Amino acid sequence: MNFSRLNRWMASALSLPLLSLLLIGCGQNPQANEKPNSATGDEKPGLLGGIFDSTKPITIPEGTDLTVVLNQTISTASNRSGESFRATLISPVVIDGKTVLPKDAPVTGHIVESVPSGRLKGVAKLDLTLDSVDVHGKSYDLATDDEGRRGKNHNKRNGVLIGGGAGLGAIIGGIAGGGVGAVVGSAVGAGAGTAGAAYTGKKDVRVPAETTLTFRLTRAVTIPVKS
Repeated sequence: MNFSRLNRWMASALSLPLLSLLLIGCGQNPQANEKPNSATGDEKPGLLGGIFDSTKPITIPEGTDLTVVLNQTISTASNRSGESFRATLISPVVIDGKTVLPKDAPVTGHIVESVPSGRLKGVAKLDLTLDSVDVHGKSYDLATDDEGRRGKNHNKRNGVLIGGGAGLGAIIGGIAGGGVGAVVGSAVGAGAGTAGAAYTGKKDVRVPAETTLTFRLTRAVTIPVKS
């Protein structure tokens, strides 16, 4: 027998079962038969899906008080209407046992109106309101009432200063030149008194940093809270 032909025949006979086993093994490979989770409906939610699934929107009702502390000084002498300011929430807002607005949440507001004091007349006026609050890096719009301050009316003080200046001038004029001197002195004294009132009469409103202010919501606000 030709040993060369015999060897080829034996190699062919052995290779067929081996090839069959390999094909069967590949057909039974679990990774080959594995289907994407999306096809079976058993897929697991991603990171964002887990975040959204774990939050619940909670509404803070109209009329809720928000107590903040100013991060800066605001004055009618140096700040104007429309300027923004920053504050910090010092009391958390809790609804149904859930903290919706945490303590120390950053708050932004603006000056609704700033009217500086006049020297002889005109009362200073300062109105503030809140615009937004930041919760976990996201900003939410707020609508609140105005927190207002008014300067003191300085009419009485001006009257005392002007009258005092006139009286002092009359006394000096009377001593210096009798009746005519008293009239002249009174006029001079009145002028000096008016100048004094103009110099000292301004009564601007100044709200220092770290002042505590309370605003009331005029519109409900809904914020997602982790459940």
